[in-house]
Amino acid sequence: MNQSSDARDTRFYGHPKGLQTLFMTEMWERMSYYGMRGLLVLFLTTAVTEGGFEMTSARATAIYGLYTASVYFMGLPGGWIADRLIGSQKAIWYGGIVIMCGHICLAIPNSGCFYIGLILLVLGTGLLKPNITAVVGQLYSSKDERRDAGYAIYYMGINIGSVIGYTVCGWLAENVGWHYAFGAAAIGMAIGLIHFKRTSSNLNGAGEEAAALMSPQGQKNSWSVIALFLIVLTIVTAMMLVGKLSFDPKTVSEITAYVFLAIFVIYFLWIYVLGDLNAVEKKGMWAILLVCIASACFWSGFEQAGSSLNLFGRDLTDRTVFGYEFPTTWLQNANPTFIILLTPFFAAFWINLGKRMITPGYGLKCAVGLIIMGLGFVVMYFAAKVLGASETGKVASYWLIMTYFLHTVGELCLSPIALSAISKLSPKRFMAQLMGLFVLTYAIGNIIAGLMAGGFDSENIAQLPSLFKMIATFSIGIGVLVFAVGLFTKNLEKEVEDATI
Repeated sequence: MNQSSDARDTRFYGHPKGLQTLFMTEMWERMSYYGMRGLLVLFLTTAVTEGGFEMTSARATAIYGLYTASVYFMGLPGGWIADRLIGSQKAIWYGGIVIMCGHICLAIPNSGCFYIGLILLVLGTGLLKPNITAVVGQLYSSKDERRDAGYAIYYMGINIGSVIGYTVCGWLAENVGWHYAFGAAAIGMAIGLIHFKRTSSNLNGAGEEAAALMSPQGQKNSWSVIALFLIVLTIVTAMMLVGKLSFDPKTVSEITAYVFLAIFVIYFLWIYVLGDLNAVEKKGMWAILLVCIASACFWSGFEQAGSSLNLFGRDLTDRTVFGYEFPTTWLQNANPTFIILLTPFFAAFWINLGKRMITPGYGLKCAVGLIIMGLGFVVMYFAAKVLGASETGKVASYWLIMTYFLHTVGELCLSPIALSAISKLSPKRFMAQLMGLFVLTYAIGNIIAGLMAGGFDSENIAQLPSLFKMIATFSIGIGVLVFAVGLFTKNLEKEVEDATI
């Protein structure tokens, strides 16, 4: 698709009509993802008599980190498959089908089916997530000032889906049953698939074809490697289910963190050194690298929401309102609700800054987001201090809500801006792959988040202030460093934008 051909399409609130297709598809996919994500640690740590697996917090958060990290890690091969073999639209479609099948497996009350479901969710999201995000950028020309606002609107769709998922799945889990909640996530993904199929013509060909289709022999070799990977995965999974293989989640998480970091560095250098980039494209890659570093550090703190903060909400927070104790996952609705309310203001804010010729660099915006997110853990530090002096053993819910508010503001400064940066600064022939590489920063952040959360123990309140202080210091410190470097990379970003036709 010629990006400029759709530049004047304003049929969806001033944006291309295709944005509505991607908005709704992603909304329902995120409903299924966050509905399940909000339950995972709670389900794993719940007593067997209540339908859970009765794991320790350390083991459960390690599994949570491995799962969420793997979900995003698979975005790297998912982006490559779209770029070189099938195109982004097919990747979105088939990825959604695999996701739906994964949730169906989770709905079956059997431990083997549960782990198979997690694996299917990892594979399906790896295909869908990077490619639907990349197609959003393809709806706009490189000079279209609506791009940042378009990503902000798209991001709002993600969070509407989150609210639906946390609310519906959380209520079903606590009032009907865990597996009914997982089944509801499957229904959400099915709705998203139906909508995508019916409205994909709105995309006007964006992502329909592979950006750089391989030769017939290259395609054959690639499909052989993919088939071999799936066969090996099936064998390993079967051996684990029958007890022939076992692993320690914490140890595997630590090894995986190093592996993911190594893959990121190697893949980035491969594109930079062997990608036949010109001088301007290489400058853009340095700006992308800073955004990726900020992203990985941001998500290592932000993703405590599903692990340590989730457990804090269940065990140490008073959730009673007017005599009704609401489900634990409803506390996590604070983040997507704040995003829905604040997104229009942030979208207008960036546009108005642009009209006034004030354009902070992507690195600077990401640094501010990282620092603000870190301030959320300063709030949790004081909440833990209050908890230590509490007679009831619980604190008011407004502590978590304030933390989620600060995390939301930080997220809006960083996440949609970072997505826009990757789509704008990437060499076009590597866009989907670099979007996949960017999604790998989510994986790195998630695996670190799971390891950090392993230090959470609701039975040992005295150690909580030091845990939250450590996360706050790390996030704010990295944010200050990114801001300083961002003052330099802002000039690199401008060179890339000026050179883009």
